[in-house]
Amino acid sequence: MMSSGGYTSIDDQKISGSVPAVTSGTDHAAVKFTDSNLQTFPPSSAQGKISGTFRPPLDADDTFSKPASGSSSEGPQTGSWMRAFTVGTYKPYFDVDTSDVLERIKDSLFPFKGNFTEKTGNNPDLYGPFWICTTLIFVAAAIGTFVTYLAHKLQKKEWDYDINLVTWSAGLFYGYVTIVPIGLYVILKYFSAPSGLVQLLCLYGYSLFVFIPASCLSIVPVEIFRWVVAGVAGFMSATFVALNLRTHIQSAGERWLLIVAGIFLLQVALAIVLKLYLFTITVGN
Repeated sequence: MMSSGGYTSIDDQKISGSVPAVTSGTDHAAVKFTDSNLQTFPPSSAQGKISGTFRPPLDADDTFSKPASGSSSEGPQTGSWMRAFTVGTYKPYFDVDTSDVLERIKDSLFPFKGNFTEKTGNNPDLYGPFWICTTLIFVAAAIGTFVTYLAHKLQKKEWDYDINLVTWSAGLFYGYVTIVPIGLYVILKYFSAPSGLVQLLCLYGYSLFVFIPASCLSIVPVEIFRWVVAGVAGFMSATFVALNLRTHIQSAGERWLLIVAGIFLLQVALAIVLKLYLFTITVGN
């Protein structure tokens, strides 16, 4: 250690416990940092219309058309059958927006196209069918009640509200749109022409939309007109279902025509039952 001019300098020597001085030479120590494992947020591969929502696996249903180009080819995740009772299982079938529902409703009103199953093959939904059935229940019950009220008032008869119209309508439409597709699913399975259950529920749900405007038109107090409205609605609904299933059911063999005919007649029968129970006026003495 040397002292000069009031300043103290330390010789360049190693002293025990001290830190070596940093030299300004050309040798630099390279420090490498490992790559971060953090994922980018938000994820760039989010699927569905809602960010972070996943689509149902392609083979969650045996749909009527081939998967769209660019869709994922991953198989379904295996799990316990108890997953069928969880909300998450059905979440992908409600991942539709207003434009999707309106487009499918429009297709149901043009039954001769027969391409509904092709458009919904990769994304069948239960949102539209649920609200169509719910709306139809209340519209049919309300219009049926008003029709009977109007008929009694025109003849100056006493009128009583029948609450059974709501419960009967709920049982009819919810039961029909559930039991018939399940029955058809079992029949097609038996004839080795399996189809997706959700696809069938979607198809039958949208096929009932035509009965909503038909119920509103039945307010006209002309019996012949009501029968015509019921017949046209039944024919359109039956044609919509039959034509969309015809190509698929043809693989069932020679009995495909009987299956399609049964589907058609069931839809017409629904229209007849709706007319007889809700829009046939009986005025007591």
